[in-house]
Amino acid sequence: MEKTTEGEENYRLRLPFAKEGEIFGLALQRMGADRIKVLCADGKERNARIPGKMKKRVWIREGDVLIVRLWDFQPANADVVWRYMPPQTERLKRMGLLKALPV
Repeated sequence: MEKTTEGEENYRLRLPFAKEGEIFGLALQRMGADRIKVLCADGKERNARIPGKMKKRVWIREGDVLIVRLWDFQPANADVVWRYMPPQTERLKRMGLLKALPV
C-alpha cells in the first residue's frame, strides 16, 4: 500500500469479472445455514450460497457489498465470491461503481 498526498491509502480492489458472470450485490437478509438473499446490480433479488471456503473465514452481514457469480443453469441463484470491507465500499462509491445499488 502506498500513501497518497491526502493521506489516503492506495490499494487495488478486486472487481467483478463480467466474462465469468460476476456482478456486484448487496446482502439483504440471512436465510439460514449458508444462504443469503442478495440484491444484484441488475435489479434482481437472488438467493446466494456462501461456499465452504468462505463460511468460517468471512462473516457476511446484512448491508455488506459483495461480488456474486451467477449460476449458468439457474440464473435465480448465485455464489458469493467476495465481500468488501467498509473502507473498500466507500472507495467503490467514490469511484462510481455502486450506482445501481442502494448503499
